[in-house]
Amino acid sequence: MERSARQNQGLGTLNAAAAPIATDAVVIGAGPVGLFQVFQLGLQGLHVHLVDALAHTGGQCAQLYGDKLIYDIAATPVCSGHDLVQRLEQQMAPFAPQRHLGQLVNSLAVQADGRLLVGTDQGQQWLARSVFIAAGVGAFVPRTLKLAGLEAFEGRQVFYRADDVTAFAGQHIVVYGGDEPAVAQVLACAAVPVPQRPASITLQHRRDTFDAPPNMLHALYALRASGQVQVAIGQITGIECHANRLNALQWLATDGSAQRLGLDLLLVRLGLSPRLGPLVDWGLALERKQLVVDTATFATSVPGIYAVGDIVTYPGKRKLLVCGFHEATLAAFAAAEHLADQKLPLEYTSSSTRLQQRLGVVSTPSST
Repeated sequence: MERSARQNQGLGTLNAAAAPIATDAVVIGAGPVGLFQVFQLGLQGLHVHLVDALAHTGGQCAQLYGDKLIYDIAATPVCSGHDLVQRLEQQMAPFAPQRHLGQLVNSLAVQADGRLLVGTDQGQQWLARSVFIAAGVGAFVPRTLKLAGLEAFEGRQVFYRADDVTAFAGQHIVVYGGDEPAVAQVLACAAVPVPQRPASITLQHRRDTFDAPPNMLHALYALRASGQVQVAIGQITGIECHANRLNALQWLATDGSAQRLGLDLLLVRLGLSPRLGPLVDWGLALERKQLVVDTATFATSVPGIYAVGDIVTYPGKRKLLVCGFHEATLAAFAAAEHLADQKLPLEYTSSSTRLQQRLGVVSTPSST
């Protein structure tokens, strides 16, 4: 649960004891453009570590319109957001990037030797020869509950994301929210087998209406009718604490009466929102909250740092996936040539044995 807490808060400091991992490249953002960036870097023979604040790949494409259909991807007349992410995963698979999901990059600094020290809120560090920011509209982080004194309990009794619901065994759980994330959390807790199930599950929301798919609402209403899930409707007004522990929520019911809701753990599920976060403190040139890049290389104002996708701006920029794929291609070529300190020959996957070997479609000659 402590690990989940650090993920949830989206904040933190570098763990000074963690030895940085040396690598060719770190790609920040695992949306479609970030995944294609990994592929293009792999073609250039560069090893990549992929980082994203979400616990899964796909970024905005999967988070906001995973089931919607996309019609403007080359040679793909139609596919859903989830389909596109799956195909990009398959395309980059030969290069086996090391993934670090559920981590927010919170520091980036140029070192004396020109390498870049990258750190996350979980203390993970890299010494990278190049960094690629493919953060889209920003890192998706949980929306927080604004309630006086609540921050003190984050990571101990207040969680904005929980991966292992069996960790709540025997606890009195309150889930706060009224949309699909909150309903999904309640259903997940209720589905845990009895030995690991919470002692009680309460869904708290200001209105007695919930926004979720019909099948999820049907399951919620059935659990409510059977008494397996309680529902508390009203406006939270404060918290009760004792001996450095959060004991209860104070709230006003719809009839105006003051109520008290005891708890062991509070799971806040208000969905996700994109934020630039620490990126604004990295010394990169910004224009209207977007990174300024050189369109020949997609280099930012800091040597060794490149940016692609919706996070960048330049004259004529269009926020389209196909444009992001183009940007990732040029950025990979530029970085490879910069690291090699020479102009590299243009090769084609249709005819280059070296590229085909990297893709695994032809065998690598034996060294014997």
